[in-house]
Amino acid sequence: MARCIGWAALAAVGVLLAGCKDRAQREKPLPAPVASHAVTDGWIGRWTGVEGLVLTIGRTNEPGHYALTVSLLDGTDTYQGQADGDAIRFVRNGVEESIRHVSGDETGLKWLAGKRDCLMIKSGEGFCRD
Repeated sequence: MARCIGWAALAAVGVLLAGCKDRAQREKPLPAPVASHAVTDGWIGRWTGVEGLVLTIGRTNEPGHYALTVSLLDGTDTYQGQADGDAIRFVRNGVEESIRHVSGDETGLKWLAGKRDCLMIKSGEGFCRD
């Protein structure tokens, strides 16, 4: 009889431990979703703004990462960008910036008004392909 109680107790402990294991797995944080970069890969190439401003997005060896060249009136700088859903994020002068797809009207630049295939870093910093 003592042997049966021992096995029963052991079985009960096993059930409890299994329940703890299941609970630990349920409470474990989910892994971060893998960012799709299919949208942002379509942006690779040269985008033209007003007065000779240019944004060039190039491939790197790491999927979802980009070599960015931004030519503005005050000069040309390069940055490393990373896909984040439907945007490319990068850091410029210590500030996190993002590139997103917009219409020419959304750029705030009257010279790009009416265009549909544009990218914008921030208002007044827009680049289009069409």
